[in-house]
Amino acid sequence: MRCALVHDWLTGMRGGEKVLEVLCEIFPEADLYTMAHVPGSVTPVIENRRIFTSCLDRLPGVGGYYRNLLPIMPWAAGRMRIEGYDLVVAVSHCVAHGVRVAQGARFVCYCLTPMRYAWDQLESYRPRGWRAGLQYRLLRRLQPRLQEWNRQAARRVTEYVSDCENVRERVRRCFDRESAVIYPSVDTDYFHPVEVAPGGFYLWTGALAPYKRMDLALEAFRALDRELVVIGEGQDLDWARRTAPPNVKFLGRQPDDVLRRHYAACKALIFPGEEDFGIVPLEVQACGRPVIAYGRGGVLETVVDLPEAAPPAGATGIFFREQTAAALVEAVRRFERSEAAFRTEALRANALRFSRQRCKVAFRDYLLSPQKGAERC
Repeated sequence: MRCALVHDWLTGMRGGEKVLEVLCEIFPEADLYTMAHVPGSVTPVIENRRIFTSCLDRLPGVGGYYRNLLPIMPWAAGRMRIEGYDLVVAVSHCVAHGVRVAQGARFVCYCLTPMRYAWDQLESYRPRGWRAGLQYRLLRRLQPRLQEWNRQAARRVTEYVSDCENVRERVRRCFDRESAVIYPSVDTDYFHPVEVAPGGFYLWTGALAPYKRMDLALEAFRALDRELVVIGEGQDLDWARRTAPPNVKFLGRQPDDVLRRHYAACKALIFPGEEDFGIVPLEVQACGRPVIAYGRGGVLETVVDLPEAAPPAGATGIFFREQTAAALVEAVRRFERSEAAFRTEALRANALRFSRQRCKVAFRDYLLSPQKGAERC
């Protein structure tokens, strides 16, 4: 069986690329198709194969501005003809599911999310600054066209697989398609409890994009006499540094070993945005530390909330139900009153439900089993 893999773009290792890495291990001979590729930006497991790119990749320095090309990405994806394969698997949160495959090939889309800015989350991507504001207004004008293109692309996919129940519902609502669910993997072998001195700080990590709601974290910790450490970079980094109170410390992008030490040493992870799934809360739980999160989206499937009455033995975090700084402040204070209820063993056990090995077995069972492959979801 000849297999091809498709990914939106290869510019760094984030959650989607970690899923792609698992698929590359299952299909070591598979060719890989993508909109744009920055050589050396992903792991050797992904890099060491034949990689075919779209016409957009020929633009000079495209790795620095590829996101700005969203208005023409559907056109570029539609020009990619993937032929000569029995199985094509697209890992998509943007346009990867819009490539064209040969008639008769099985085309599976592993959906990280329907394109957020085309459907109901455009406001969460609203950028800062007048230039970025022009891009936002352009996206608003293009939104109906992007939705229609997504619907047409979805009809060409043989079957959908969603990365969680939350995304499964979005796929049903946006594409009118049913899907199976295979949770993405967390590297629980690498992310594990390590012996470090407790740091006494709270941690925020990820890409500094508007929908991650760094603004809520900054406002909340302005009202709290607590240290917040921020690891990551992104379009909001300069703004966040200018507006942050003095008890917020920015470390920029850090290697995984530094991130792991901070996971293990922090009091808790601060997670104020709404994610479709979210790998970071599971990585910190794998290291034995809890999560303080806005109680919507993927965390409802990955974090066990600690209620104020009769706390369960397996609690792994605390939810706040209103996406406001005041609600986050109260959640931090409630966490500090209940910190002793969180057990390293329970936190680790919850993360192990999403281990890399379990993810790989689930993919193999779904993609390679004749019985599963014959089922069209």
